[in-house]
Amino acid sequence: MKAFLVLHTGEIFEGKSFGYEGTEIGEVVFNTSLSGYQEILTDPSYRKQIVTLTYPMIGNYGISPEDMESDRVQVSGLICKEYVPVPSNFRSTETLANFLKRHKVPGIEGIDTRKLTRRIRNGGAPNGGIFISEKYSESFLEEVKKFPGLEGMDLAKVVSTIKKYQFGTSDDKPYKVAVYDYGVKTNILRCLNQAGFQVTVFPALSPIEEVMRENFDGYFLSNGPGDPEPLDYAIHTAKKIIEAKKPLFGICLGHQIIGLALGRKTEKLKFGHRGGNQPVKNFKTGRVEITSQNHGFAVVGEDSSSEPITHINLNDNTIEGIASKDFPVMAVQYHPESSPGPHDAEYLFQDFFEMVKNSK
Repeated sequence: MKAFLVLHTGEIFEGKSFGYEGTEIGEVVFNTSLSGYQEILTDPSYRKQIVTLTYPMIGNYGISPEDMESDRVQVSGLICKEYVPVPSNFRSTETLANFLKRHKVPGIEGIDTRKLTRRIRNGGAPNGGIFISEKYSESFLEEVKKFPGLEGMDLAKVVSTIKKYQFGTSDDKPYKVAVYDYGVKTNILRCLNQAGFQVTVFPALSPIEEVMRENFDGYFLSNGPGDPEPLDYAIHTAKKIIEAKKPLFGICLGHQIIGLALGRKTEKLKFGHRGGNQPVKNFKTGRVEITSQNHGFAVVGEDSSSEPITHINLNDNTIEGIASKDFPVMAVQYHPESSPGPHDAEYLFQDFFEMVKNSK
């Protein structure tokens, strides 16, 4: 079947369908990672987004259950230059096309992804839709224009777990950490557990006053999709943890929530940072770390003695990390758990462990 990618500006890209034959609408973004398409597809931070993969051949190593970052495909749609229908990988249990069909997510191949990526980079991330049809219809553009966009949209409570649960093992783990799930990736939980924490995951709307009664040694605010500013409940949670002087670590959306709780602002980036090769400078060590990122919003504000900026992005100088001189708080915009991506920043989980240990 033919497939059409239609942007809200009226731009049309024609290709072929290789996923679920249904219509989906969302914000169109691009990711420059060379591998890891399954982790990208199942990352809750991509909810309501149609992802363009800039690497030209996608699907060549199939799908493996061990590489899931959540229990389902989270993206609204997938765009690639060339889909590879026959995977070559001993770990593969199904093709990418079958995976998309099973989760009812459309995929479109055969379009000029270089042209589309330049369009997003130069004009900003547009709203768009994937339509499966043998011919174009003007109704496609009308459907796309109905999509309100991600600004002001609270998606964290949509992707969050609906009930509390334990993750990993508790043997020989000296400290307990409470994880607020705003769209947490499985590998973040795995890294926290491996760092030495007993991990308990809570729904996004869990009242912090009730969670604190369980006497956790540290608190973690996860990654997630959408705009951070409407998340009043999450900002309240962060403020209460900070006021209690409990160790707090945030990643991605969690970083933005902590920034808002500390009095900073956030803004929507033109096209965001998505890929596994983002250079970040660590001011504490002076080192440049190559990082994995996926975000469309960023924390803004000036450096200060009470709320220092700890990391910046060397591509555009946006804030990538903040801390507090007065409270045990650390937060980074990027993904130290990688998955996919480089492992330069994995040490941050051990840094959080040391912060909790010192607070005791």
